[in-house]
Amino acid sequence: MNKLLLGLLVASCFVSAQVQSQPQGIDRTVLPIREPARPDIKELDVRNVTPPPRFEVNAPADAPNVLLVLIDDLGFAGTSTFGGAVTTPSFERIASQGVYYNNFHTTAVCSPTRAALKSGRNHHVNNMGAIIETGTQFPGNTGQIPADVTPVAEMLRLNGYSTAAFGKWHELAAWEASISGPMDRWPTRQGFDKFYGFLGGETNQWAPFIYDGTHQVELPEDPDYHFLTDMTNQTVSWVKYQKALTPDKPFFVYYAPGATHAPHHVPQDWIARWKGKFDHGWDVLREQILARQIKQGIVPRGTPLAPKPAAIPDWDSLSADEKKLFSRQAEVFAAFVEMTDHEIGRVIDAIDETGQLDNTLVILVYGDNGTSAEGGRNGMFSEMTYFNGVQERVPDMLKLLDKWGGPETYPHMAAGWAVAFDTPYKWTKQVASDHGGTKVGMAVSWPRGISVNGELRTQFHHVIDVAPTILEAAGLPEPTEVNGVQQRPMDGVSMAYSFDDANAKDRHTTQYFEMFGNRGIYQDGWFARTIHRAPWEQTPRRGLTEDIWELFDTRSDFSLVNDLSQANPEKLAELQALFMQEAEANQALPIDDRVFERVNAALVGRPDLMGGRTSLTLGDGMTGMSENVFLNIKNQSKTITAEVDVPAEGGNGAIIVQGGRFGGWALYVKDGVPAYDYNFLGLQSYSISATKKLKPGRSSLRFEFDYDGGGMGKGGTGRLFVNDRQVAEGRIDRTQPMIFSADETADVGIDLATPVVEAIGAEARSKFTGHISRVTVEVK
Repeated sequence: MNKLLLGLLVASCFVSAQVQSQPQGIDRTVLPIREPARPDIKELDVRNVTPPPRFEVNAPADAPNVLLVLIDDLGFAGTSTFGGAVTTPSFERIASQGVYYNNFHTTAVCSPTRAALKSGRNHHVNNMGAIIETGTQFPGNTGQIPADVTPVAEMLRLNGYSTAAFGKWHELAAWEASISGPMDRWPTRQGFDKFYGFLGGETNQWAPFIYDGTHQVELPEDPDYHFLTDMTNQTVSWVKYQKALTPDKPFFVYYAPGATHAPHHVPQDWIARWKGKFDHGWDVLREQILARQIKQGIVPRGTPLAPKPAAIPDWDSLSADEKKLFSRQAEVFAAFVEMTDHEIGRVIDAIDETGQLDNTLVILVYGDNGTSAEGGRNGMFSEMTYFNGVQERVPDMLKLLDKWGGPETYPHMAAGWAVAFDTPYKWTKQVASDHGGTKVGMAVSWPRGISVNGELRTQFHHVIDVAPTILEAAGLPEPTEVNGVQQRPMDGVSMAYSFDDANAKDRHTTQYFEMFGNRGIYQDGWFARTIHRAPWEQTPRRGLTEDIWELFDTRSDFSLVNDLSQANPEKLAELQALFMQEAEANQALPIDDRVFERVNAALVGRPDLMGGRTSLTLGDGMTGMSENVFLNIKNQSKTITAEVDVPAEGGNGAIIVQGGRFGGWALYVKDGVPAYDYNFLGLQSYSISATKKLKPGRSSLRFEFDYDGGGMGKGGTGRLFVNDRQVAEGRIDRTQPMIFSADETADVGIDLATPVVEAIGAEARSKFTGHISRVTVEVK
């Protein structure tokens, strides 16, 4: 028998085995699906035995592909479909091909919404009472997703789906974000075969710190690089590749760009399209949006605008400089929204090119919360100033007006725009007790499964309803056991009942809301709430027991302007009691209204990889350490000692750095001369530098910083030594008290992402040309 014939026979047998392998009557409530017992074979000669069917798990017949899109920090009025100022053709396309919802809610901030979205359980049940960086030791707030709330991605994967996630994650317990793991809550252990994106709450779109799986990605030397385009390219390639290899195997793609979260980073050609279009200001913009919302039927006729928060000034009261700066901020944000919608359209087009869009369930959630007002009254050139309690000045920001949105900035917009992009509501992101903080644009398309086109749905729904919707569309039961762990039942309900029936009775009738003390309760159209703290306020307005509650009938009061608490105190009391019941059942108690204190692990009992340690010794090539897994050097004295070998010219590059262009510090060598720089929030830089080059060979460098004390964010005196001989001394007047960066890292031998020291640069350019034996960082 020739080799070709033998190969064909082997292939034929293999295909035959595949055809027989599809399990019949399998139990999908226990995952992984259990493999049948192996047959007991006693025959000696394989020629006398028929092979048993090969076990392989396949998805149910005709199960749809799923594309789940989650945009970041975009509120109810963020799309043209919902009356917004920004044209969003991709959102309009999906809405016109299916249904869109004007009563769809989130949790009010990032991590909780993401965990709830993918698990179908309330955010406290996921231990995500707030963002991962503010986890505490209390159940419901630890930031560590438990095994009994398996995400829908893992359910689909174990049922025969290919799964991939692209973009923002922000669900990994802060102390687990290092090579030491554990890796259980990394994306590739939370149901995704493929992950390409970033782990934290935000990233520099021009210079992100990203992972492919668990491997750090080296950024290309491309002046036009932008992460949003990169992640879309990765998504498009993966979808086409997966369908080329296995056209009959459905996929689940989770596409979650960091857009439109700060920093608002957008190419100039996108920004230029919006020049002058926001010069009328946020007050007029709100009126224009509401008029469109009423005309388009998004909100009922007669709906009034909720009053702005008192902290938001009238546009007409602003100075000319303020108007000039704030208008530019809105232009950049609008460009970011438009670009993001365009990139989503590229993913949809890629699916269409495979010929499978008709059987793809596309779910667009255009916001994981309301638009962010964390920019405060004036906005920010660097968002890190917000987290460090520094108020930026309009004259300083105006100097960067032409660079706004580019690599030299890390910007956020003034809070007045956030209120406008949340029209018709009063509040914004973080305020879980107002629809402006929780209600977002949402659309679903599935041509093979939804018979109507372009219809509005008004049923109340929440992000916890997405996972059960996906399971129902896929023809899969909710599992009772996954990977050996009994599962907590999903809290959400499938939205599929509403796809073809605009008048279907609501099935999600009760929902609690809580975030940093802002809390509310919805039941059958009634909504009771308390505003405990505004996003720009450092402390709560009053104690939890002194909070003032309001009552609204959302069936007749779309924008929440008619407080009925005095007219109907019995209903208010009933809902307040219901809130406590729901809070207890979902591990939301005790309520924790601390915000900035929770960033400090020691204050709230969160595990800390460096907990109790006063020194850390590292070696060349140890990179990518976030602040959550690096020794905390802030608000205290420190010593850095480095043993280096330098070439004849004295060496060049980073020895050890933390942070980047918008805040950080670096011990480095420039053209043979050692130095230490402290970059205060990108606003001011302090340099303590020697005057002579290092001699070739081994040298010991030491930098000592004597902190002034007397509180947080103070200055101190720095001294630089070479081989125990002092070579420089200088003052550092201010230090960052809370955080250097949300996405920059500590690195040895290189400065990843953006540079702390512009003269040294970042990425390959900053690589140290000598050898670093070890670097020790000590605090005292």
